[in-house]
Amino acid sequence: MSEKKTVPLSVLDLAPIPLGASPREAFHNSLALARQSEKLGYHRYWLAEHHNMTGIASAATSVLIGYLAANTQTLRLGSGGVMLPNHSPLVIAEQFGTLESLYPGRIDLGLGRAPGSDQRTMMALRRHMGGHVDNFPADVAEMISWFDAAGNDAPAVQPVPGLGLNIPVWLLGSSLYSAQLAAQLGLPFAFASHFAPDMLMQALHLYRENFKPSARLSQPYAMVCINIVAADSERDARFLFTSMQQQFINLRRGKPGPLPPPVENIDNLWSPSEQYGVQQALSMSIVGDKEKVRQGLASLMRQTQADEIMVNGQIFDPEARLYSFELAMQVRNSL
Repeated sequence: MSEKKTVPLSVLDLAPIPLGASPREAFHNSLALARQSEKLGYHRYWLAEHHNMTGIASAATSVLIGYLAANTQTLRLGSGGVMLPNHSPLVIAEQFGTLESLYPGRIDLGLGRAPGSDQRTMMALRRHMGGHVDNFPADVAEMISWFDAAGNDAPAVQPVPGLGLNIPVWLLGSSLYSAQLAAQLGLPFAFASHFAPDMLMQALHLYRENFKPSARLSQPYAMVCINIVAADSERDARFLFTSMQQQFINLRRGKPGPLPPPVENIDNLWSPSEQYGVQQALSMSIVGDKEKVRQGLASLMRQTQADEIMVNGQIFDPEARLYSFELAMQVRNSL
């Protein structure tokens, strides 16, 4: 590239509940991270919807966004994402219309197609038996039509507030489906390579090659989400990273729970097949000291040409998590 590109850095937060902590403590930890992110210059801060997971406190995503928005000043806040098949589009439009009305110009709505839960929980969440992922494109289009309504538009059913508020809508994905739909609708696209990296490059290519400009976006805008665990030494970072590795082991065993404390030797905990699966899922994680993170971020930006990088970091100790995100921004500023 002939000109150096400044790539914004953003935060993905699942409001992790460390073993022995409560959701209330997790929310306070999220607020501390959001306030630090605002000071450090992170571009946006997203929260992810998950259900029936005792280690993740961000199930009521829009409520938590409101809490963080009320206690910060300028930080963009949003969902990464709301799992739309779980909800009525009207209810989500009203929730985010309310957030946008309270905190104008600071709210993003990131939408996902997956349920974000197991099959039984998915059924418990359904607004009616007809709710289905196949409705996703139509539901997205309906929501955008409300947000983009002109001043004299008065549809028979409308979100109040929400109509005409032009809230930014993103599509999120871990496969090719949402990349294709985002390109078709002319929307920004975020890829979840922090847990499903396999199709990243293919999805970015598909999105960029098929992008159709829209009233919302004139050219493709792709964000890549990765895990970064940074510390003063690579050994310390690897130690902290074992909490996330254990979390993925537990998910594969069907026993999700609180975020475990780190361990000295992860090899004592997983089988060879579990090790393969976890390492594959987390293969794009950047773990190490500042130099290691610098090399990893530079390589990621070069390979993906991402317009924005979103950072996830499931770290047991809240202070170590704050420090990891601080180091990541120091590295980004040095590139």
